[in-house]
Amino acid sequence: MGKRHLRFAREYIPNADIRVLRHEPSNIIPQYSNGSFSSIEEAILFSPQVAVIANPASYHVHIAYKLAEIGTHLLIEKPISNNLDGLSELIEICNKQNICLLTGYNLRYLPSLSYFRDILDKDIIGKVLSVRCEVGQYLPSWRVDSDYQKGVSAQKELGGGALLELSHEIDYLRWIFGEVKWVKASLSKQSNLEIDVEDTAHIIMGFMPSSTGHELIASVDLDFIRHDTSRLCTAIGENGSLQWNGLTGEVTIYESSSKSWHRLYSSAPQQDESYIAEWKDFISCIRENKTPLISGEDGLKVMQIIEAVRKSSDIDRLILDEIILKTNKGT
Repeated sequence: MGKRHLRFAREYIPNADIRVLRHEPSNIIPQYSNGSFSSIEEAILFSPQVAVIANPASYHVHIAYKLAEIGTHLLIEKPISNNLDGLSELIEICNKQNICLLTGYNLRYLPSLSYFRDILDKDIIGKVLSVRCEVGQYLPSWRVDSDYQKGVSAQKELGGGALLELSHEIDYLRWIFGEVKWVKASLSKQSNLEIDVEDTAHIIMGFMPSSTGHELIASVDLDFIRHDTSRLCTAIGENGSLQWNGLTGEVTIYESSSKSWHRLYSSAPQQDESYIAEWKDFISCIRENKTPLISGEDGLKVMQIIEAVRKSSDIDRLILDEIILKTNKGT
């Protein structure tokens, strides 16, 4: 991701002096850059106006805070961190310094997801009664030219695991359906993948009640184990269902009157499409002093939901054997 953002930075700020902060010294100058640093102290002396934080999530806040102190605008790759430590303080200093802080949940910039959200706002399927959301892809197939065991996704200390790596779904569900009120969840390692993080997350989340008192509930399934790659969100309404396919960029509708599915919209996602839109938003917000589509507060909200999911998975399990045993004793 760092290399990809470096290319975009050169494209959108062609005359900029662009440097790369590396985790160890190197004489190699990365493509599209003007040089590199091997310490955050050197980077601070450089006084960058803009920085992209694309290192492992467990290091995001530490680096971002030091740059925010000197007024650097920040694009932080998702998730904004691997826990809540220091996040509120980071956002506070960004607000104090009038810094643009964009959290890199780039799926929000896909035209198909925006269309899905807009159509739902038009009540085309009536009141939404339930939401089913899923994303799954076999982890070793993510980057076929590298060892998955050495990647960030596979390591707890670097902020890996299905919950953090696939938290796009948590972000866009909140964007579309509003604030989350409660969660119930189970995190587990179901496969034989050689990783020290969960490969599966099953989440039930309830959204803040509407003005009429209706409380929408969504089920969310995230995993590293699925060979038939999938990314779907289905909203079930009073008059039919609406589905977004994140892989094909299609939005389809099932109408109760026709009892069949048909396509409303199709925009197959291009490799860099959402990242280009993200960069345009980032630069525009800096120049015009606007709030980006996905702010630091949005990143914080996702992390708060993630922490609730973790706690729910740890303590909120009802063991059926205990119920059976109590029932038998009662009889």
